[in-house]
Amino acid sequence: MSSVPDVPRESTADRERVPTDRERARALARARLERARSEVSAGASPAFVASPAALLDGPAHVVVHGNGPFLAEFGEACLGLPAAESLLALPGVAFEVMRRVYVRGTPLACWLEISGERRRLTAAPRRDVETGEVYGVAVRLAGPGDATR
Repeated sequence: MSSVPDVPRESTADRERVPTDRERARALARARLERARSEVSAGASPAFVASPAALLDGPAHVVVHGNGPFLAEFGEACLGLPAAESLLALPGVAFEVMRRVYVRGTPLACWLEISGERRRLTAAPRRDVETGEVYGVAVRLAGPGDATR
């Protein structure tokens, strides 16, 4: 009679869990957030610091960075989420502007009505330095008291 060595069976707890698409997207957003933060810390303009501004990533416009005024207005919960899911105060035209900037690779701006206040949305493409490929959009909302608009 042959003897078969005892081989411990792998339990489901020991198996590596496969991350969901949402978890992978959030991990990618966190990595790009770190990259964006390093870009910003390298020298943010006074306009970026004074009014709500954010860096969005990919065709879903995942919010990877927001300055202080942006996070105060939209909340930190928007980080790592697509703009359309997290920036609910923005009218639909804002998302169309972001989409056009991402697809065309040219900056655009428009006037919006947000909570009864007239605001200027400016959106510019974010490009990979090596390939020139658009990978995201930078947005800024200027308000009535913003001296840098």
